[in-house]
Amino acid sequence: MSETVGIVVVSHSRALAEAAVRLAGEMAQGAPVRIGVAAGLGDDTFGTDAVAIADTITEVSGPAGVVVLMDLGSALLSAEMALEMLDDDGRDRVILSPAPLVEGLVGAVVAAAGGADRAGVAAEAAAGLLPKSEHLAPAPSAPSASFVDAPLTGAFVVTDPQGLHARPAAALVGVVRQVGVPAELRNRTTGAGPVPAGSLSRVATLGALAGHEIEVLVPPGEEAALARILAGAAEIFAAFPSSASGTVDDSSGPSGAAPSGALAASPGVVVGVVRRFGGRAEPAGPRGGPVDAAAERRRLENALTAVSAEVTAVRDRATTEVGAAEAAIFDAHLLLLDDPELRSAAATRIAAGADAETAWAEAIGAAESEWRALADPYLRARAEDLAALRTQVRTALAPSSGPEPAGDASAVLVADGLTPVDAVRIEAAGVVLAHGSPTAHSVLLLRARGIPAVVAAGDAVLDVADGTPIAFDGSTGELVVDPAPDVVERFGAARGEAAGRRRAAAAGAHRPARTIDGVEVRVGANLAGLADATAAAAAGADLAGLVRTEFLFLDRGTAPDVDEQTEAYRALADALDGRRLTLRTLDVGGDKPLAYAPVPASDNPFLGVRGLRFSLLRPDLFAAQLTAIVRVAHETPVTVLFPMVTTVDELAAARAALDEAVRAEKRGTPPGLEVAAMVEVPSAALKAAALAPLVDEFSVGTNDLTQYTLAAARGDEGVAALGTPWDPGVLRLVGAVCRAAGPSTRVSVCGEFASEPGAAAALIGLGVRELSVAPALVPAVKLAVRETTTSEAARTAAEALNAPTAAKAQAFFSPSTQP
Repeated sequence: MSETVGIVVVSHSRALAEAAVRLAGEMAQGAPVRIGVAAGLGDDTFGTDAVAIADTITEVSGPAGVVVLMDLGSALLSAEMALEMLDDDGRDRVILSPAPLVEGLVGAVVAAAGGADRAGVAAEAAAGLLPKSEHLAPAPSAPSASFVDAPLTGAFVVTDPQGLHARPAAALVGVVRQVGVPAELRNRTTGAGPVPAGSLSRVATLGALAGHEIEVLVPPGEEAALARILAGAAEIFAAFPSSASGTVDDSSGPSGAAPSGALAASPGVVVGVVRRFGGRAEPAGPRGGPVDAAAERRRLENALTAVSAEVTAVRDRATTEVGAAEAAIFDAHLLLLDDPELRSAAATRIAAGADAETAWAEAIGAAESEWRALADPYLRARAEDLAALRTQVRTALAPSSGPEPAGDASAVLVADGLTPVDAVRIEAAGVVLAHGSPTAHSVLLLRARGIPAVVAAGDAVLDVADGTPIAFDGSTGELVVDPAPDVVERFGAARGEAAGRRRAAAAGAHRPARTIDGVEVRVGANLAGLADATAAAAAGADLAGLVRTEFLFLDRGTAPDVDEQTEAYRALADALDGRRLTLRTLDVGGDKPLAYAPVPASDNPFLGVRGLRFSLLRPDLFAAQLTAIVRVAHETPVTVLFPMVTTVDELAAARAALDEAVRAEKRGTPPGLEVAAMVEVPSAALKAAALAPLVDEFSVGTNDLTQYTLAAARGDEGVAALGTPWDPGVLRLVGAVCRAAGPSTRVSVCGEFASEPGAAAALIGLGVRELSVAPALVPAVKLAVRETTTSEAARTAAEALNAPTAAKAQAFFSPSTQP
């Protein structure tokens, strides 16, 4: 273990100082924190002695330095005199903290025991009064107390339509913790903060919405740390587009209220019987009798460890079943369980005499109250995550507690609410919640698992007896308890049709997808890691149509070397069991920067150095990645996909770099190696004929092609209505690529557009013969291919290209969308 920061307590009273040290020492849990006392002029005489303070600083000083805490004003004067007695090196390694003695000492000891540096220990000490000051006299904005000198600052803008909610906030906190430098965040737009950037519970209280500017503060001299945090923020918001997974964007999900008052939450029609789901009952009230603080701390630590293990297991299961994006919810939960603010608050309450149950409930309850007070309803709903963790930990503390049964796959579970862990574990035909929000994380997980649900049905639903018939539509919110026969028949017919399609999709998931007139269309999956590859194989994907290799390069201080990349790509190939692996070369740059590979600043990073342009400017990174790809291509079929191709010269240079990587390996050209170019800008689509001789395949990225064609930035709510791939201009560009490709060059589409109703038929009609979507959507897209007649789709597509609007073009393939 590296040496910890030393702490010196300066007090007029030796008895007071020693009592404070004993109290704080209880928080260190055996960690070797060096604490020195310079207090009193004797055992019974009040006063402070500068010489004694200087000697004590020297005794506890080490490479990590010293933080000094003082009680009354004259103690500060004595401490300053003591610093004058030290040499320059000794003075430079000492911080005099303005923190309150007792609260500050507790925070300082906990931070030092956790390995914080001198500035971090001082910051935790200075925050000692925050819980009381915010509870008794909250202020809209408090000055930063974490930095002795003026901090370095930078800023980023929140672009996620849902704001800085749990998943991007958790990712940001993770970046800050990896950087290892004390940092704070402040909401410049509202004035909220600053708050510790390493505490998820505090970051959430900034109430940051889409468009808000967030200031990052770090200590002076930490320019590299600031750059890494800002780069991480840029990548986080690039990685959380509003419709990234097709299941998390609430603007595209069900949202209507039914006459019953229930809100649509997860689509699907259900007719079944009620089974009431009690969830996990919390212990009622504090335990009686005296409290052993050390024992209570151990009980709480054991409970937190147990819940962390449970959440980790559920996260791993969710990653496999519903994908990495949805499973990231549990990364936020793990950060909250390890949140230094929450743990410190609970430890302080235990030291004051509370039992573990009460201490945890009060600590997390205070944060929950702050979250529920936020103005934005989506961010307010995130308080449910804290409530879920309060229940899980308190349940783990109950000796006789056990998990609720997993449920009945044939019943409709009726409950007050669900934790995200419950949402992954339960089996049910459907879920009806008395309270909750369609945007709650538990509901998003139900939606991702394909379990129909309605929420906010009201307390009365909790009184419905087990076994009572019930019917609901998760797409509209219609909910009927004890429905009449004709209602049952109506719901049953709709349910049968939907179930039939799901069964048909599942039954054909592992078979090739051919249109009615016999044209085969390969359906692949878009991957961002090993878990996605496993899910793609299970879903029946014909290939990995797009592997976002950025997962290897982000959130780290240096680039992965050739060996690390080779092993990662080989693991993906093994998970796909011989299916073709389409490896897109590094797609980062101005809008998705790497801290260790900066690019020139740009007023418009979407039009700057990114994609293939970035790789050609960093031949060292490019050569290493191509070498790893070539090595794996000798073992399994691989397509090298170059992103954001705009000119023939760029593509020729990329081909030359690939050829050099092949020659350097001295094993000849891998037999299954192919080359593809992404068509993401209109210029590439319009000169596809000139690019075609250099590639085996064109991969059309409909997300970027749409934004560049329509001048409508992805994620910009002001132009969101414009950014649809159904626009006839976008469809014409896709058709132009297909015509230019000729018989020897395949055309695929790797945007999620392929999974929209009617889109598969439209793309097939234009000439696309490969579609790649999220793993969970593969079976449904294969079914859509089998329901398409190629010749009919081609005739319909020709008509759609002449439509005046996107809505009218879409209506040719989905008549119900006709305005």
